[in-house]
Amino acid sequence: MTEYLAVNGGTIAYEVTGSGPLVVLAHGLGDSRSAYRSVIPPLVTAGYRVAAVDLRGCGESSAGWPDFSRTAIAGDLLAVIRHLGGPAALVGHSIAGGAATIAAAQEPSLITALVELGPFTRQQSVGLGALQVKRVRQGMLRLLGAGVFGSERLWRSYLDVAYPGVKPGDWAGRLDRIDSMLREPGRMKAMKAMIRSAPTDAGEQLANVRCPVLLVMGTLDPDWVDPHAEGLGIVEALPAGLGRLEMIEGAGHYPHDQYPNQTVSLVRAFLQENAARA
Repeated sequence: MTEYLAVNGGTIAYEVTGSGPLVVLAHGLGDSRSAYRSVIPPLVTAGYRVAAVDLRGCGESSAGWPDFSRTAIAGDLLAVIRHLGGPAALVGHSIAGGAATIAAAQEPSLITALVELGPFTRQQSVGLGALQVKRVRQGMLRLLGAGVFGSERLWRSYLDVAYPGVKPGDWAGRLDRIDSMLREPGRMKAMKAMIRSAPTDAGEQLANVRCPVLLVMGTLDPDWVDPHAEGLGIVEALPAGLGRLEMIEGAGHYPHDQYPNQTVSLVRAFLQENAARA
């Protein structure tokens, strides 16, 4: 059942399932909380209270916001966690990975552990060499095209590259739901603003994170020439000993949707280890 939380500037939609320690899931741009539809049931079965959030401008959250930066998204996530009686383990994908970093740095008492899935958390440097890698060239051009032209067709084309090989069983329906959402007033504008937002605010906060961090990257993520190197760069920017990188072979930018069982297994083990240490 969808619930709503009023925050400054709009309303954030979310749903809560299960009981136990709180885990909050935040999706990437141009998407909704349904991105975690295969992740929520096993986490609930494992004994967690799972809250899946629609980012501002996405899903059932309101669309008209003045700011779509990672810092603004982090504020929404912290508001939801406070409302639900945190603390919480926070899982963020792509742009929400950067937002989760900021949230953890700003309110360390509210975040017990951080999971970042294919996160855009650092300033990106794209050289000409990147265009020589086919998956990166295709992904970059389609992503930028969607951001510049507001094209649902180009976004759909980007997603085809971002899900290399394995597609979810409900792939056609998933694409149709995304298309339908982006046709709603203000949704494409929100996605374009997120695409244009730089992750410098998140990168500046990496050294201020105080909780354990799990990085999960797909080996075929089209957003980086070397996803492993990008993940290591984030781990090295965190305080020593806090970060750990795990790679999922064959996954693109959506490891939690392509390989939910592997992703959940990594997340559960990480959360259990963190709980044991606490």
